[in-house]
Amino acid sequence: QVQLVESGGGLVQAGGSLRLSCAASGRTFSTYNMGWFRQAPGKERKFVAAITWNGGSTYYADSVKGRFTISRDNAKNTAYLQMKGLAPEDTAVYYCAPARRESSVWSPLGGSWGQGTQVTVSS
Repeated sequence: QVQLVESGGGLVQAGGSLRLSCAASGRTFSTYNMGWFRQAPGKERKFVAAITWNGGSTYYADSVKGRFTISRDNAKNTAYLQMKGLAPEDTAVYYCAPARRESSVWSPLGGSWGQGTQVTVSS
């Protein structure tokens, strides 16, 4: 099972940018589709973005489309989430995970989550 460590979060003003990283251990990272999910206080964890195992296709939640960009570097066992035009509603803990797509819905493959990285956007 791949182990994941998220980083890059922080406090930023509305309109600002952050780049999140997801470092994976193990040799199987390059075989997984990867997703970013986020959980705001008191709310369910939700899908943000996903990228196929080879980086050939990307998918986004409507709420972040045009502002966030997911990418990966399989040689570095790392996935990224570039976030621009941040808004207070983007405030959440962000997690990465191997993901699967069923009926156009992305969900985590299962297993334990990493510690996540906190993103806080002030207005």
